[in-house]
Amino acid sequence: MLFNDLSSSIVPFQRRGKMQTMLTYKGYTGNIEIDLESGILFGRVLDIKDVVTFQGQTVEEACQEFYNSIDDYLEFCEEIGQSPEKPFSGKFHFRTTPETHRKITIAATKEGKSINRWMEDILTKAANQTMN
Repeated sequence: MLFNDLSSSIVPFQRRGKMQTMLTYKGYTGNIEIDLESGILFGRVLDIKDVVTFQGQTVEEACQEFYNSIDDYLEFCEEIGQSPEKPFSGKFHFRTTPETHRKITIAATKEGKSINRWMEDILTKAANQTMN
C-alpha cells in the first residue's frame, strides 16, 4: 500500500541542509524528520491547526503511521461531530509593496488576465518547477 497507492505520494526534499520527506494522503501533507538521539523517524501533519503527529522506527513504519494518523483524525472528527480541518481553502492573502502591486496589475493587464488569474498561472508554474 505504501508506494503503490495513487491517492498518496512521498516526496523527498532538503531543507536547511536536512533531508526530509513530504507525504500526502487524502489531501493532507506531512513531513518526516529523523531524530538521531532517539533513533526514530517522526513527523506532523502540516497546514492545519489541529495537532496530528506520527512516528516510526523505519521509513515504512513512519509512512504507515502517517496514513493511520490521518485516518484516525478523520474518524475522531466524525465521532465528535466536528468537520475535519481542511489544509487548503483555495484562498490566501498576499501582501506586497505598492510598487510590486502596480507591476502585477500591469503584467496581468498586458496578458489580458485578472490579477487573480495571472497570479494563479505564475504561482502554479513556479510551484510545479519547484516540485519537479
